[in-house]
Amino acid sequence: MVGMSSPTDSSSSHSFNDFNREELSRLSDEVRQLKRTNSDLGSRNSKLAEMLKSSRDKLSVLFSQLEDMAQPPSVYGTFLETSKDGSTAEIFAAGRRMRVAVSPMLCAADLMPGVQVRLGEGNQVLEACDFEQTGELATLMEMIGRDRALVSDRSGEERVVKLAGPLMDRTAKLPRPGDTLLVDRKAGYAFEAIAKTEISKLALEEAPDVSYHDIGGLDDQIELIQDAVELPFSHPEMYRAYNLHPPKGVLLYGPPGCGKTLIAKAVANSLSTRIGEAGTSYFINVKGPELLNKYVGETERQIRVIFERARELAGDGRPVIIFFDEMESIFRTRGSGVSSDMETTVVPQLLAELDGVEDLSNVIVVGATNREELIDPAILRPGRLDIKIRINRPNEQGARDIFTRYITDAIPLAAPAAELIDASVAHLFTPRPYVRLTLIDGSVETLNYHDFVSGAMIANIVDRAKKTAIKAHIDGTSVGLTVAQLIQAIDDENQQSEDLPNTSNPDEWSRITGRQGKQVTHAEVII
Repeated sequence: MVGMSSPTDSSSSHSFNDFNREELSRLSDEVRQLKRTNSDLGSRNSKLAEMLKSSRDKLSVLFSQLEDMAQPPSVYGTFLETSKDGSTAEIFAAGRRMRVAVSPMLCAADLMPGVQVRLGEGNQVLEACDFEQTGELATLMEMIGRDRALVSDRSGEERVVKLAGPLMDRTAKLPRPGDTLLVDRKAGYAFEAIAKTEISKLALEEAPDVSYHDIGGLDDQIELIQDAVELPFSHPEMYRAYNLHPPKGVLLYGPPGCGKTLIAKAVANSLSTRIGEAGTSYFINVKGPELLNKYVGETERQIRVIFERARELAGDGRPVIIFFDEMESIFRTRGSGVSSDMETTVVPQLLAELDGVEDLSNVIVVGATNREELIDPAILRPGRLDIKIRINRPNEQGARDIFTRYITDAIPLAAPAAELIDASVAHLFTPRPYVRLTLIDGSVETLNYHDFVSGAMIANIVDRAKKTAIKAHIDGTSVGLTVAQLIQAIDDENQQSEDLPNTSNPDEWSRITGRQGKQVTHAEVII
């Protein structure tokens, strides 16, 4: 019958369809696998491309480094000045001055006088570097205009140098005479001011924190120095009305340890208090031995620098005290030198500063010494160190006044402070022979332990007693400072002083006690 399929044909059709589906599925799997493979290969290809690029960059850097290593070494020089058109420059390199070309790629603003520059193979300026940071030191003597300076090296040789860029900055303060400069002698330039002025090593410019209340037993001497130093600043109009000039200097002399340095510090502090908000006073503390220098002319130069600094500080009306401690160490009588005659130039330098044409208004020189007989007489005459104040050893009342500065209710006491002080003073001034002096006329004078009392000695006695009190407090023996501890401290202080000073020089005993009179020919310590 037409249109009817046989069972065999139907079975064949089904088998063909199944085959097509299986083949299609297989092909689909292969396509997916090929896509995955293609994706993996693409990813690997990207990584390989990146690795090739990185290798190419590294190779380029290596080639660049290799070329740099093949370049000749760079030469450095000091830039001096540029031409008007900026195409050439004057430099100092390899010990000679040269005119060289300037690279057009270099910014002209970077070329400042004294700057270090890098030179190319043809000595053209390629790069501006930094300013020199190492070299020789020289002391500025004086400025010559705005851009030049007269300097002196350690040997005293003087030369003129130009100021480099940092020192030529209009916003910066010009260096002062006495400043230490970093210089290149061959190039003739000063690059930097080094914070190493001699003044900073010798001077303390702030007013010390010491008042008259810290000083005991010297009321008369304090009044004298107040009249001499403070009165001109307290009542300047009265001095002008009477046409009276303030004293130029004061000499504090007397036995050691009696408060000369403390008085000088208290004066500076008192002046600052009197001035108040209007300003402050300055205290330039010059230690005599530190001022000495083995190089010829250095000590004199430092004295000039000190007075120049004092005039600068006093320029706005504020008082300046120049304090020379141990004054006899540098201003001895001329012609008295044993190994050298340094005094023949140092003393005239101080006299020139005191008497010179430069104004010394608002500047007062205060000297302290326990060897006043060694100071050159020209310094001590009126018009220089006008006022001489002797600082004597304290008597009983003075010693009691000093004790009150150290024994107060602010510390642990086993008895009232007045009782401790009275007992200490009574024991300290009990006559106990110490040394027997034979005078030139044959008479004999006996000195007691209390003839050697000083403020420094009393302070040391109280410190000894306080240490003993601390040990007793720790041990539980007693609490607070006792009379017995103070008396024991006085005895210990006297015992340790028995071998001093040297008895081979009898006059030394008279000087240390502060006695005056006939010459001593022999001294004998009484044990």
